[in-house]
This record gives sequence, structure tokens and C-alpha cells, in this order.
Amino acid sequence: MGKILLVINCIILAIGNCGTPLLIRLYFVKGGQRIWLPSWIQTAAWPIIFIPLLISYFHRQKTDPRAEDSKLIIMKYPVFIATAVIGLLTGLDNYLYAYGIARLPVSTAAIIIAAQLVFVAFFAFLLVKQKFTAYSVNAVILLTVGSGVLGLHTSSDRPKGESNKLYVLGFIMTLAAAALYGLILPMVELMYMKAKQVITYSLVLEIQLIMCFFATVFCTVGMLINKDFQAIAREARAYELGEMKYYVVLVSSAIVSQCFFLGAIGVIFCASSLVSGIIIAVSLPVTELLAVIFFNEKFQAEKGVALFLSLWGFISYFYGDIKKNKSKEEKSDQKNPSQATEMTPVVAP
Repeated sequence: MGKILLVINCIILAIGNCGTPLLIRLYFVKGGQRIWLPSWIQTAAWPIIFIPLLISYFHRQKTDPRAEDSKLIIMKYPVFIATAVIGLLTGLDNYLYAYGIARLPVSTAAIIIAAQLVFVAFFAFLLVKQKFTAYSVNAVILLTVGSGVLGLHTSSDRPKGESNKLYVLGFIMTLAAAALYGLILPMVELMYMKAKQVITYSLVLEIQLIMCFFATVFCTVGMLINKDFQAIAREARAYELGEMKYYVVLVSSAIVSQCFFLGAIGVIFCASSLVSGIIIAVSLPVTELLAVIFFNEKFQAEKGVALFLSLWGFISYFYGDIKKNKSKEEKSDQKNPSQATEMTPVVAP
């Protein structure tokens, strides 16, 4: 059941990771000009989580109504506080990410975001004592070099009508978004480890709901200050694809983004923050391909080099992880002698 849940969360995460930048970029390409609005949209669909939460609650009531986790709300106060702080950081990360997508082509932003695996590995080492191997270090170096290759060739990729200053700022903001989310994932894993209660999938859903709620609150404040709510109707009327499709793009972005966040914390629950970061990075080629198909983005040589280095980094990490797990299994087998010998029946002559 655990493996099935992991696979489901990986699929949900991949869908959200590939779809979110495409839909947000579609908003900007066709006339959207607000930054706080797509930031807010990324977590605005948090009420959807009430559906699986209620299903889980009724299931717990039916199976064992006297159990401790059969309550409607099972989250304890320390976990709530930690989740709220992570939620506010997520809101800031949403803004950085939306700003980067507004200024950069999706194919470029996706490669920069893939560098978050570097930050996940670093912060996982600091916060949850994730051990480095030669393969993971190699992956970190390759991903860093890949982002550096893109940074050295900014002029050839700049959208029409955009100044070099705004493009570079978009590059920096996207890299900052990758770094911040690279911190958030290990923080979630650390919270799971330090929580003085059993981490169930129902609790994970509650954590997701609270995180997205506080992220939405953070972005709501930004929208109110920037008067974005008043501008929505006006922007919808001037949208190139039409008023109705404007709202369709926003709603679709909200739902797909929710898939990303739900999948990310689900993978952390089933595996680790580093695995979550790897799944995000592995979906990079799909995002690149979709960006070229739907937005006719150029795929220059430097993007090809960066993509190659990124994929090389992913393969290096995966190989090292498989080798490490195999080594653990062999050591475990050596410590625990085979039970087959003990259970072989003695046949009397």
C-alpha cells in the first residue's frame, strides 16, 4: 500500500510540476501583467483538500471511532505552528516563482528550478542529516554548472520587448525560488521527524491544507496592497484569449498547482524530501518539450548543454542511491543470518 501511495503521489507531483509553469506562463504571454495574482492562484485551491480530509474522517469513524486519530482534527499545536511558518515561506516562494515565470521562457525557468535539487541536498544535510555520497556530490556539481551555463547566455533567450535588466532579475528571482523551496522540503521532513505524534496520511493532508492556507494569506496581503483584486475584471476583458478563457486559465492553474503541493508533501511522507526534489527535477525534460511545443520557444545550444548536464546529474544521483540501498541490504543480510538454515528440519536417519 505504501508503494502504491508513493507512485500516486509521484504522478500527482509530476503533473503539477509540468503543468503549473505552462499555465502561469500562458497567463503572462496572453496579456496577464499581475505578479501577485498568479502567486495567489498557486495555493488558492486549498479548500479542495477538505474533500479527501472528510472522506478520511468518515473512514476513521467507521473503522475505529474510539481511536485517537478518529477526531475531526488530529493536528497538534506544535505541528500547527511549524506548518504555519512553512506556509508563509511557501507564499514568498510563490511570488519569487511567479516573477521568474513572468520574465523567463518556461524552458529556461524549468532548468533553473531543477537546480533546487542542489539546495534540497544541502539543506537536507543540515536539517535532517541526509548523507552525501560521491554520486550526490557529482549531481550537485552538474546541476550547478548547468544553471551557470544558462546564466552566461542570457541575451539570446530574452523575450521580445523585455530589457536585459528585467530578464536578469527574473533569472535571480527564479534561482531564489529554487533555493527557498529547496529549504522548504527538508523543513517539512524535519517537522515530520520532530512531531510528537504519529504521522498519518490524514495528518499530511491537514498539513497541506494549513500550509496552503497561510501561503494564500501571505499572497492575499500582497494582492490587497497592489490592488490586484480590483484589476481582475479589467484584465479579463482585455485578455487575448477572451474573458472566459482568462478565468479558465486561472482556475486550471490553481488546481494543477494544488496537485504539485499535495504530491510534494505526499512524496516526503512516503519517502524523503530528497526524493521529492528528484521527482521535480526528473520531470524537467517533459516541461522542456511542452514549452517548445505550446509556446514555440527556441531551444538553443546552451539549453541543450544545461539539459544534458541536469539529466547527467539526475542519473548520477539515482545510480548512487540504488548502489547505497543495495549496500545497506547486503550489510543487513550479514548482520541477520539466514533463517533458512535455522528452519531446516532435521531428518532422523
